[in-house]
Amino acid sequence: MAPGPLHVLCLGAHPDDIEIGCGGTLLALAERPATQVTALVLTGSGEREAESTAALEQFAPGVRSHFAHLADGRLPAQWEQAKEALEKLAVGCRPDVVLAPRTDDAHQDHRLVGTLAGTVWRDALILHYEIPKWDGDLGSPQQYVAVPEPRARRKVELLNKYFASQVDRDWWDDEMFLGLMRLRGMESRTRYAEGFYCTKMALDLGEPTPTSAPPVSTP
Repeated sequence: MAPGPLHVLCLGAHPDDIEIGCGGTLLALAERPATQVTALVLTGSGEREAESTAALEQFAPGVRSHFAHLADGRLPAQWEQAKEALEKLAVGCRPDVVLAPRTDDAHQDHRLVGTLAGTVWRDALILHYEIPKWDGDLGSPQQYVAVPEPRARRKVELLNKYFASQVDRDWWDDEMFLGLMRLRGMESRTRYAEGFYCTKMALDLGEPTPTSAPPVSTP
C-alpha cells in the first residue's frame, strides 16, 4: 500500500464482527501514519454497543464509531433502513479502503452488509473479511494480510477483554481465533494472517512515461 494519508471504513452487521474479521489488520493500520478509521455497525445497543465502542478504540485509536441500532438477525427485512444508514454515512465519508463482511457469508445480516458496501462505495477498494461460525462457510481468500505473532495475540487479548458478553459462547476461545489466523498464515507463507475476498479491484498504474520522438531524417 502506497505511503500517505489513508481513510479506512470498517462495516459490521454486529458488534464484534469487525474486531473478529479484521482486528489484526486494524492493529497494523493503526500503526501506519496518517490513517483515519471510521466504523459503522448496523445492529447493537446497550452493553453490546459499549463493548464494541471500547474495543474499536483499542484496535484503532481515534476511530469514529457509528451504530445504526437496527434489529439483530433481521437486517434483510430492514433493507431500506440499512441502506439509508450506509448512504447517510457516505455523504461525508469517502474512504480509500472498505473492510466489510463477505457477500456470500452464511449469516443473512453479514451477507446484506457485504453486498450493500459495493453499492454505496463504488470507487473504494472493498475487501471482504471472514467470520468463522458453526455454518462452516469458510472459503478460499484471494488476499492476505500478514499478522505477526505479537499482533495476533494482542487481537485475541482485546477480544477476550472487551467482549465479556460473548466469552462464554462455546465457539469463543483463543484456539479458534488463533487457529484461523494460523491457517491463513500457512496459506500465505507466514505464521499468522487474515484472509480477505475481493470482487472488484481497480489498479492505478500511473501516467505513461513520455518518450522522445525519433529524429526526423533529412535527405
